[in-house]
Amino acid sequence: MRILWIFLIIALMLVISLLTTFLLPTDGDMTVTWLVRISCGLAVFLLIVFYSKVIKPFRSITNGLDLLRAQDFSSRLTHVHQTEADRIIDMFNRMMTSLKNERLRLREQNHFLDLLIGVSPMGIIILDDGDRIGSANPSASVFLEYGEAESLRGLSLSKIDSQLGRTLSALKMDTTETVRLNDSMIYRCSRLSFMNQGFAHPFILIEKLTDEVMKAEKKSYEKVIRVIAHEVNNTMAGINSMLTTAGTILEENPEENADILEVINVCEGRCQAMSRFITAYADVVKIPEVNLRRLDLNATVGQWRVMLESLCHGRDINLSFNFCENPLFLSFDPVLMEQVMINIIKNSAESIGSGGNISVTTISNPPTLTVTDNGPGISEENARMLFSPFFSTKVNGHGIGLLFISEVLHKHGCKFSLVTSPADHLTRFTIKFAQ
Repeated sequence: MRILWIFLIIALMLVISLLTTFLLPTDGDMTVTWLVRISCGLAVFLLIVFYSKVIKPFRSITNGLDLLRAQDFSSRLTHVHQTEADRIIDMFNRMMTSLKNERLRLREQNHFLDLLIGVSPMGIIILDDGDRIGSANPSASVFLEYGEAESLRGLSLSKIDSQLGRTLSALKMDTTETVRLNDSMIYRCSRLSFMNQGFAHPFILIEKLTDEVMKAEKKSYEKVIRVIAHEVNNTMAGINSMLTTAGTILEENPEENADILEVINVCEGRCQAMSRFITAYADVVKIPEVNLRRLDLNATVGQWRVMLESLCHGRDINLSFNFCENPLFLSFDPVLMEQVMINIIKNSAESIGSGGNISVTTISNPPTLTVTDNGPGISEENARMLFSPFFSTKVNGHGIGLLFISEVLHKHGCKFSLVTSPADHLTRFTIKFAQ
């Protein structure tokens, strides 16, 4: 502003000088006339010098500030043919070139990171200060069972109605937690933060560990079961041989040895029960590969109806079937899937005890089979452990049924869950088939 005022004062001096020259009488005094003319020339000279030395560099610097304000890093300032001003302009142009290159580098890095995050198998959720989702990649939307990643934007973690959503909402800053959900899925969730513009921004990483953990668990219990089965079967074979020999000798005098023979029969029965017990565990690790066939799920389940109803006989349990209207053709192994249905219905019936209802329902879009019962339900604590190896909520349960179900359904590529709804207190085993 001061420079502008100086420029205006010099311009005003020039105007006054010109007016004096042409308007004021000089009375023939040449000295006054020449003094006025010299003043005008000096004012013009000072005006030109002031413009070239001050106004022109000042205007160039002002244009540079406008370029910075508009973030136009491609434009450059031209020289004004003044040493000091041109040095400033050269420094400004170098700074603009550096800023342009830095911005280009950051854009390339951000583009690479966007591509990397988009194809990452790890779920990534960036949160805002209100614990709402600012952005999420496709893997995160799949884990949270949302159609598109954009649909998560603006949602609060506490509003996501899923077990994984509730787990993420309760996750504290700078902590990592591994969770097993009621659909047998296992995730490692981390809540961390990164610095941006001097502020910490929270984000969540979700890593799916289901396949790795299941393979490790299966490898572990396969080895344990093989060792136990080998030792038990060998021991039982020796004991049975001795019991048979002793029974043959005692049968020579059956009347005198009746009590001992009865004890031997009981021991043989227990040995056979132990063999069947360990064989059931061994069968779990011998599940064959699936033999997929394109079949109508409704018709196939209908063929199992009588057999499934027999599991409810004597318990006063009503088993109903509600199939979708059109045939539901899917690829599955009917033999293995039949065993899955037997285990599910059997578990539901045992959970109810007596006097209840079980319904089998199918829908076509998405292709889903649901078994619903009105038993006592499953607590949230037990729901997280349901598909752990050999975990059971039954007093005399061995955890083999759910382990078998999990193995078969994973081989079919199905998504499944076993949960008791807090709304209607019904327990649902839901199987979503791959299309």
